[in-house]
Formats: sequence, C-alpha cells, structure tokens
Amino acid sequence: MNDDGNDWALETLGIRIGHHRTAEGEHSEPIFATSSFVFNSAAEAAARFAGTSDGNIYSRFTNPTVRAFEERLAAMEGGAACVATASGMSAILATCMGLLQQGDHIVSSRSIFGSTTMLFDKYLARFGIATDYADLSDLHDWQRRITPDTRMLFVETPSNPLIELGDIRALAELAHANNSVLVVDNCFCTPVLQRPLELGADIVIHSATKYLDGQGRAVGGAVVGDRKRVGEDVFGVLRTAGPTMSPFAAWIFLKGLETLSLRMQAHSSNAQRLAEWLATHPGVSRVHYPGLATHPQHALARSQQKMPGGIVAFEVEGGREAAWRVIDATRMLSITANLGDTKTTITHPASTTHGRLSAAQREQAGIREGLLRVAVGLEGLDDIRDDLARGLEFG
Repeated sequence: MNDDGNDWALETLGIRIGHHRTAEGEHSEPIFATSSFVFNSAAEAAARFAGTSDGNIYSRFTNPTVRAFEERLAAMEGGAACVATASGMSAILATCMGLLQQGDHIVSSRSIFGSTTMLFDKYLARFGIATDYADLSDLHDWQRRITPDTRMLFVETPSNPLIELGDIRALAELAHANNSVLVVDNCFCTPVLQRPLELGADIVIHSATKYLDGQGRAVGGAVVGDRKRVGEDVFGVLRTAGPTMSPFAAWIFLKGLETLSLRMQAHSSNAQRLAEWLATHPGVSRVHYPGLATHPQHALARSQQKMPGGIVAFEVEGGREAAWRVIDATRMLSITANLGDTKTTITHPASTTHGRLSAAQREQAGIREGLLRVAVGLEGLDDIRDDLARGLEFG
C-alpha cells in the first residue's frame, strides 16, 4: 500500500485522504475556524500573495479544513483538483464564469435542476452566453444543437427528477470532437456509484448538500477536474468572487465522506425494492427508476453506474390534486425538496424544484403534475412503503 493512497480503495480514500496532522497529533480532522493566517516574515507574506510560495493566506480561498475536503473528494472522483464552494449552484456558476466568456454557447440537457435552467437563461444570458437544450438521451439532438461557438456540454445524469440517463462516454466524445468540455453533475450518484472522469468527462459538479453530507446539516458545493481548468480557472473565480465554503461545513462534509460508500449502497438497496413495490401498485401509473428492467436506459445504467441510486420518481393519475394527496397523507416522510438525507423525503417537482419554469418548459421536460419524487432514506423499508401507501390507496 502506498502512503499517497494511489492504490487505496474508494472507501479508504473517503476516510484517510486529505488529513495532514498538525503538531497536536489529532486523530480527527480539526476545524480551522480562522479568517486569516499569520506569516513568519514580510518576505513570506509577499511570497504567499505572489503565488511563489504555497501556504494559507485568507480563508476565502485557503483554509486547511476546506482543503482537506477538496483533496478527499478529488481523490474519490479521480480528479487532480477540486474547488469547494458555498453551494451546488455556486459550483455551477463558478465553473461557467471560469471557463466561458461572452459569445460562448452551452448545450445542456433539458432534464436539469430548475435553478440551473434559471441560471443559464436568466443570468448567463445577460452576459452574452447562450444556452440550447437537448434531449438527454438523444445524441443526434445534442449534435444538432452544437454550433461553432459551443464550448460546454452540461448534463445531469441521472437527471432530476425523472431519473433519465445520459451516455457519458458518448457525450464526452461529442464534446471533444467539437472543442468543448463535458461537465457532469454527479450529485445523484456520487463517486461511489459513478465516476464521470473515468468515462471521459472533463469536470464533475457536486451539491455537497446532498449525499456527500448525507444528514441534511450543511450547504456546499464542489467542482472536480484537472489542474488547469479547475485548479486555476475555477479557483480564480473563487479567490476573486468568494463563493466560499465555510470551514465548519467542510468538516461536516469530510465526516460525510467517511460513510458515503456504506450509505449509497444502502440508499440504492432501499430504492430498488421501493421501486419494485411501486411498479406493482394499482395507484401508480408509472415508475421512473433505472434499476427496473422496464426503464428504457436500464442497460446504460448497468454499464456506467455501480448501482441505480437512491432516487425514485413515480406518477399518479389525477394530476396535482392526486399527487398532493399522496404527500399530505404521509406521516413519517419529510415533505421537503432536499434529497440525499438519511431521512426519506418526498416532493412535488412541478410546484417546487421546477416551479419557476413555465408550464411549457415543464411539459417539454416531462415534468407532469402527477409526478412525485422520493429520495429514499435509510429507514426500514416497510415503514417507507406503509407511509406512501396511505395516500396511494385513494389512487
């Protein structure tokens, strides 16, 4: 076994990488709750600020606790650099600001988080960056929308909330053939279930708020990739604009990474069995889950993911009224749009996560009024099923 972790298992990386013990000899990673750092001399201070000497300067962009999280996540994703940010959305913004300029063009999957669509259409568009949207699983549609100005392909896979998949290898080849980078939001799978960089992607985005934490305690994001685009270009945005992760949040995420592998396996196992039960329930008209053989991309899920993941979406007849009835009948499930928690959560995407989209945009993305999304937690499966059954019996 190498001391640098080059041949360590992912589970070991999630526990051991990134912690550089101080002179105190601590066993658990410390929280460096400080805004600034002291230099031994004026010359050392000048060298740090000039970038000719490594070391801490100011916690907006250099903090040992945050750096430990960055090193650990980079190792788990197989990247050379990681930049931690204040949220998942700030990770996407920092990536776009670091890599794009006025006149550039993005081709994005249509099946993305509603706030990401708003970022592209409402804010990046103000600065001359245009976005077109492709059908996630239709490579011809992606190719058709690429222009000479396209510099980024952006994809969530699996998607939110329909759990559709994009072929990462094929999209990477398409991006590289057209002088573009492929950015993959890996929030739903984490590096435990999917490693996009190994499949050809250039950059991985995370909302650390979700599974990386795993207990709904903190908000944060991360960008993982190579030393130039992430380690310099995206980092430069963080250093100057300051969408900074706090040391306390970084410490929480470090602790989350230690159990990530165990949790993702348990989430996936519960979700698989819940999806199988929903698929046979008379109150359910359709189930979206790549672990089911009926899912149109079941084979792709088996080839690029280790397990199908912990998110299940399903539809009920009767539109919003019926969907809300299922939600309101629950007694244990948490009614919240967040996901990735040990506690099972349920939400109505059309009126929450994607509520700011127009009705036409939701329809085009397949987000119908009868759709519900369940982020399956770690409670007993029978208890989760029983709670959902309360509202489904009226379907």
